[in-house]
Amino acid sequence: MTSFFEIRRPIHPLVVLLLVTGSLVFGLALAKEINVLYFYLGVFLFYLIWGYWKACLAVVPVAAFFAGVFAGLTYAISRSELETYAAANRALALFVSVIPSLAMRPIDLVRALNQLKIPRRITLGMLITLTFFPLLRREVKIIREAMRTRGANSIFAPAVFYRSFVIPLVLRLVNISDTLSLSVETRGFTFSKEPYTIYRPPRFSLLDVLPILLLALGMTGVILL
Repeated sequence: MTSFFEIRRPIHPLVVLLLVTGSLVFGLALAKEINVLYFYLGVFLFYLIWGYWKACLAVVPVAAFFAGVFAGLTYAISRSELETYAAANRALALFVSVIPSLAMRPIDLVRALNQLKIPRRITLGMLITLTFFPLLRREVKIIREAMRTRGANSIFAPAVFYRSFVIPLVLRLVNISDTLSLSVETRGFTFSKEPYTIYRPPRFSLLDVLPILLLALGMTGVILL
């Protein structure tokens, strides 16, 4: 969910949730079906054509690696080709399904949920959770660069690593939490049922119906053929 994967015409956030959930559950439930592999190949090509090519290219090596690992472990344990095929399909189901979510901005999802009048306690917690991990990764990168600059880049010296990495990271996270609290307060955020407006709410268009129809058509084809 970073700006690197964002596209000009993303699918509506709520439709993305439906696509991710539907394709993932479908793949896990029917992983042993022969046509499931073609189904996910079609889903992958659809996202590629839609404009999610950066996310698609990023997912390919990861999906291939984990599919190979899961398939290899399954075959070593069960010696069953069908179970091995199902294990590979489950890995592909996970990674292919999440492609559109990689390009979805957390704030767009929260705005879409606010349009549905979802309790703000839930939407705020979801926004904080979705933005925390990219923020944590960025802070770790900054601290690691500072460690290398000071020549304290060894994890085999626990005392040095503790003072130069753990303590700065904890202090940065405390400062971030204080800043977040002040930001929420200054923006007048409240859990009461007072009316509020949504800045730039995501707009649903007829084009957003196309992925749902194609996904349903692909599922129907796998079941019937």
